[in-house]
Amino acid sequence: MNFDFSDDQKLLKEQVKKMLGDKCGLDRVRKVLDGDEPFAKDVWDGLVEMGLMGTAIPEEYGGLGLGALELSVIAEELGRSAAPVPFSSSVYLATEALVVAGSEEQKQNWLPKLSAGDVIGTFAMSEGTVAASPRTVETSFAGGKLNGTKIPVPDGDIADFAIVLVNTGGAGDRALSLAIVDLKAAGVSIEPVKTIDPTRSHATLTFKDAPAELIGKEGEGWATTNTVFDSAAILMAFEQIGGAEAAMWMARDYALERYAFGRLIGSYQAIKHKIADMYVKLELARSNCYYGAMMLNDKGAELPEAAAAARIAATEAYRFAAQENIQVHGGIGYTWEADTQFYFRRSKLLALALGSVLEWKDKLVTRLEKRNAA
Repeated sequence: MNFDFSDDQKLLKEQVKKMLGDKCGLDRVRKVLDGDEPFAKDVWDGLVEMGLMGTAIPEEYGGLGLGALELSVIAEELGRSAAPVPFSSSVYLATEALVVAGSEEQKQNWLPKLSAGDVIGTFAMSEGTVAASPRTVETSFAGGKLNGTKIPVPDGDIADFAIVLVNTGGAGDRALSLAIVDLKAAGVSIEPVKTIDPTRSHATLTFKDAPAELIGKEGEGWATTNTVFDSAAILMAFEQIGGAEAAMWMARDYALERYAFGRLIGSYQAIKHKIADMYVKLELARSNCYYGAMMLNDKGAELPEAAAAARIAATEAYRFAAQENIQVHGGIGYTWEADTQFYFRRSKLLALALGSVLEWKDKLVTRLEKRNAA
């Protein structure tokens, strides 16, 4: 069985890599970090020009009609460049939620705009430090009005609309539904939130009788969210392995040019072991990501387990590579001037973007137990 990507998918990967290499070097990432830009608009425009926002949107809604495998290769290159753009919020989450659960009218209204890059979407789930669940979500929806607070919402300060996880009063998992809200409408207040990675903006969204409408059937919000997050976990895992690989090569390159006590530091066994360990974790994560991508593309029966496994392995690989990259760079690695911080910051942010790795480990165990019992 061939688990590799096709020639067309590899060509897409190279085209995205070239565009990001031209527009999104680490100096561009630093400009966002040091400045007031919420994201790199020129990089976003480059992605729009390539039509990448509509990669997995069906052709009847203005998209390219491709699939998960094409999104996977794009995600890996975005991770490699630590691109400061709202691609994951708008494409992995908001777009996927509309494709999965949106009505025909909602799809006709939003998907063409998303595909053309005219609007940016996001997904608002968390309400603070407690993990979102049918027991903890308090944001309510009734009578076409939305009330409550979501924090932190990725790219909430730049998005045009949000898919919001809301409580509609049912029992158990049926308590939650999804609603779509125009963030430019009355009743919505937005306040930027500082995070460990300022190159990816976040915000607090507060709703006070904000006009909204349900996406999907009432009471199916939790099930739909899990479906969307399984897909996003695999795509984000590709971002993570892209970032982990970039951090590994950065460490390798530095080890081959830095001298200490008359020797290249790369000649010391301790440094060799660090980089070798990065490689091992990266390749383990990559194998999980490839399997997850196959399950996602084919809608395989093992998608839930594959998504959790990819998420866990990629999170660990990125964390380790970003951390050890700083160690290999020694004292300079801890300074503001060093570029090692971009991958460290992004690894920390992505590790929490869809829920912590502990939550995903719990999901994996629960899903495996359920499958074995069946």
